[in-house]
Amino acid sequence: MDNIPHHFLGYWGYGAQHELEALLNSVLENLSPNLSPTRGEALNFPPSRIGKGDRGLGLTIWNVVYIGLDGNCPPLKNQIAAISASGLLTSPDAWVSLQENNCLILGREPFGKMPLYWTQQGQVIWFASQLQLLLPILQQSEVSISGLYGYSCFSYVPTPLTPVKEVFAVTAGTELVWQSDSQSGKLQTPKSKHIYSWREAPKQLTDEATAITELQTLLKDSIERQIADLNDEPVGVFLSGGLDSSVVAALLVQAGVKVRAYTLDFGDIGIPEYPYSEQVAQFLKIPLIKVAVTPSSIKNALIPTVQALDLPFGDGVCVPLYLLSERASQETQVVFNGEGGDQLFAGWTNKPLIAAGVYQAENPTGQETFIQQYLRTFHRLGGYESQVYQPEVYAQIQNLHPEDWLLAALNRDECPSLLHRLRRASLMLKGAQNIHPRATALGFAHGLWVRSPFCDLPLAEWTFRLAGELCLQGACEKYILKRAVENWLPPEIVWRQKRGMGVPLTSWCLNDFWHQLGIWLNPETLRANNHFYPHIAAQIVEGKLGAAIQGRRIGETLWLLIMWQLWRSHVLNEELSKQSLDHPFWLHRWLWRNYKIIRNS
Repeated sequence: MDNIPHHFLGYWGYGAQHELEALLNSVLENLSPNLSPTRGEALNFPPSRIGKGDRGLGLTIWNVVYIGLDGNCPPLKNQIAAISASGLLTSPDAWVSLQENNCLILGREPFGKMPLYWTQQGQVIWFASQLQLLLPILQQSEVSISGLYGYSCFSYVPTPLTPVKEVFAVTAGTELVWQSDSQSGKLQTPKSKHIYSWREAPKQLTDEATAITELQTLLKDSIERQIADLNDEPVGVFLSGGLDSSVVAALLVQAGVKVRAYTLDFGDIGIPEYPYSEQVAQFLKIPLIKVAVTPSSIKNALIPTVQALDLPFGDGVCVPLYLLSERASQETQVVFNGEGGDQLFAGWTNKPLIAAGVYQAENPTGQETFIQQYLRTFHRLGGYESQVYQPEVYAQIQNLHPEDWLLAALNRDECPSLLHRLRRASLMLKGAQNIHPRATALGFAHGLWVRSPFCDLPLAEWTFRLAGELCLQGACEKYILKRAVENWLPPEIVWRQKRGMGVPLTSWCLNDFWHQLGIWLNPETLRANNHFYPHIAAQIVEGKLGAAIQGRRIGETLWLLIMWQLWRSHVLNEELSKQSLDHPFWLHRWLWRNYKIIRNS
């Protein structure tokens, strides 16, 4: 492949051309080293373009600069900017278009592989494919309380919010349209248009044999589309040993592609993945590179990961995936992953929700609504607000209801049956707002194009024709996918029970990172930030925040807070206050535990 991952920044609207160009130049001159794989060495900076309009009544002007790309993307009709996570620029994942009637359109495809942000300054819309590119455009970068609250509930910031006040994200599967008014020289409020919606097909496919044949063809077609531009260079595949990534590896091998597999090894702690990955690699006869994940490597990669992610993502898998991308980039420029399989084929997380949905139908007067039950599947800080937030922030979030951010995804009109509704929600929430954008960001940080064969529109649309029993048959999730691929992989891989990635966050936090907790979540820093209670970290490790936050959730909750605090320091570039020793983490953990025993006796 000749091109490399890149980003873009631009503006459109009514303003003084020389001032806008000066601001754009200033942003480019002061780019942080982490903003693009090529450190901003190759810039395409055409002169400003002036749109149609009567000079006496006002002109819209626009300009776009690509960062990290030597030359323009080949634009499709009316597009002035486009970007693709996969590098297949004929089907962009985010785009900016100008229509003949002098309107601006910002759009994204429905899987959410590539983000797109905007802010309005006066009568000018600034847009970028990376949040950090817009921060210098703002008069002042302030934390969005709504964005913060959304993050604490989901571990990602729900679109159209971002963690920054006055900066917004285009929601996946939508276009935002601004109409200009040349007579007044003002921009109208943007209109949001759904360009794609996941919808249950009226006629459901029930015949298993037909479904198997059709699914096999769809999977092979998806791979063919995603390898069409490859020559003879090897590609990487992130192989966890789970079903989805193993299917992608098998499809690539069947297609005759040179494949190198990369897997994570957490050593003696956590749930081991390496043995399963090794079994798949041996079966497919492909080389397997093991990437050791240690507390030391996590600590060293933590801040680069936060900068690469651009947005705060609180899942513990982010830093290990950064290390995986870093290793793969030494040998390839294209990586494939199995992301999206759970969303398409009703993975294991749907089981408790289906039970809850059935119970809700039988007991409609229950205390908790189905949407509230869905919110609890995120296992974050929703429900702990009064213990988490300082009074000023707590007062501001009283009128915010996280269930509202789930309503569109759980729309009964689009998907009347429960299983399809859960799959739709998973695609729109956990997929489009969390899994796919973070995978792209981590790949781009290392100059990697990221390809997800399950993010294929014909394949995804077909899954909404599947009868529920073909997805979830008894206790067996992803049934039809397993039947379709059972001859492509070892049976132990196809039919083994699904488990999540075993990132040992609690062990790391309570042992290797014990002293670091006092720095990352220092009470004085938290007090100065005026958001979280200063001693929240100590409360979590003492088990005082909530009965449900025990075991693995201790590490997950601490990590959520750590990633947010590091994002504020290293992306928002907030100055840290002086740190205090008013916390237990400066003691050895065994000493602190003994002190607690004496104090409580």
